[in-house]
Amino acid sequence: MEPNTGNARTTLKARGRALLDRIKHEEDGAETAEYAIVIMAAVALAGVLVMVVQSDAVASIIEDLVVSAFQS
Repeated sequence: MEPNTGNARTTLKARGRALLDRIKHEEDGAETAEYAIVIMAAVALAGVLVMVVQSDAVASIIEDLVVSAFQS
């Protein structure tokens, strides 16, 4: 008489599905947090770029480029 492996496979599949469902459920909201972190980093970078562009040195460089472009 051969052992019944069908029930063992079914139980293993059920356990695997339950584990995957639990892992998936534990990660709910992770994408939202990742988006929030990326948006905060983008805002911080934009703030730094605004400060750099508004500095006298960069404004002078941009002005020189524009003037030289129109003089050519």
